[in-house]
Amino acid sequence: MKRLIIIPLLLIFVFLSGCSQLNRAKDLVTNPTARERYQRDFNISSDLFQIWEEQARLALSDSIQIELPYLQTGRFLPKSFQVYSYNVQLNPGERIDIAVEPDSASSLVFIDLFVRENDSVAAYRKVTGTEYDKRYLRNEIKEPGLYKIVIQPEINANSAFSIKMRKSSVYDFPVAGGANKNIQSLWGASRDGGRRSHEGIDIFALRGTPVIAATNGRITSSGERGLGGKQVWLRDTERGQSLYYAHLDSIAPLGNSRVKKGDTLGFVGNTGNARTTAPHLHFGIYKGYSGAIDPLSFVYQIPEPDFAVATVDTLVQDRLVTRTTSNLRDQPTTRNSRIIGNLTAQDTLQMLGKAKEWFHIRTAQKQAAFIHESLVSPI
Repeated sequence: MKRLIIIPLLLIFVFLSGCSQLNRAKDLVTNPTARERYQRDFNISSDLFQIWEEQARLALSDSIQIELPYLQTGRFLPKSFQVYSYNVQLNPGERIDIAVEPDSASSLVFIDLFVRENDSVAAYRKVTGTEYDKRYLRNEIKEPGLYKIVIQPEINANSAFSIKMRKSSVYDFPVAGGANKNIQSLWGASRDGGRRSHEGIDIFALRGTPVIAATNGRITSSGERGLGGKQVWLRDTERGQSLYYAHLDSIAPLGNSRVKKGDTLGFVGNTGNARTTAPHLHFGIYKGYSGAIDPLSFVYQIPEPDFAVATVDTLVQDRLVTRTTSNLRDQPTTRNSRIIGNLTAQDTLQMLGKAKEWFHIRTAQKQAAFIHESLVSPI
């Protein structure tokens, strides 16, 4: 009798394994998107999937802004079709990290990154997105612009969550022990009575402070010449650009060698046309035939954020507006934020989450916004 039961179970297992292997083989040929795999693997009807997809498209019209780092907590609710969309300004040399951490390990979450297009019919162009069943996205920014982050849970997700977003520089700081406060002359500053502009940044430090490789690369040139005095050129082959270290007091014995991030290249000085100024490093970046680019975002240090997660139990309920008139804002702050709408007492709000003392909400008209916690109460 036991044998008769085991045989059908084995056949089912073999069948399911075969389907899984067949899908993997088909995926190598068709290369389906993460969303297409989700529809197939969960056997979601076309009508339901279309509703879910449409919510993601509508989220591209949301206009809320955030500054990084950013932390939001909340709860995914099944068949609520929640979508979380955020605008953030980013620059080349910055790396963005986006993590969605649901309490349920089985919950699928889809993260997509878009950049605004100024000369296209489509307002946003997709840059990248998470792979299937991944909840973390890292991307190095290649072009300056307004970026949109869209986060969408699976249709039946039912879990508390936290969204954690931060940015960091792709290079290490090029002066040992230095900090952002030591940068005292920026890109574009006037030079020689306005005859030229500053093509880099100046980082001030004591004479003899080590100057270090901001990234792995190869030394292509070093020596004393021209306005830069004693200088070192480091080629970043990964990004196709060259790092320029100038006004050095002395150069480390490098030759045309490969160096690792953190290796000493020389020492801070004021050689070349910096003889009358305090010792400092002139740091520049040159991008192929494009010439010099602003290096600030590549080295500006951003502290690791403290993402202390708040309780999310009270965020499940929708809210009622309690004031006669309440402002909706495009950022979770009253400082430099825009008022993008108004609500009246007893208006109902869908809760998307909370960032500090601000609720991320969606109105009955599907507008996304932030509202201060003092202006609402649980239903």
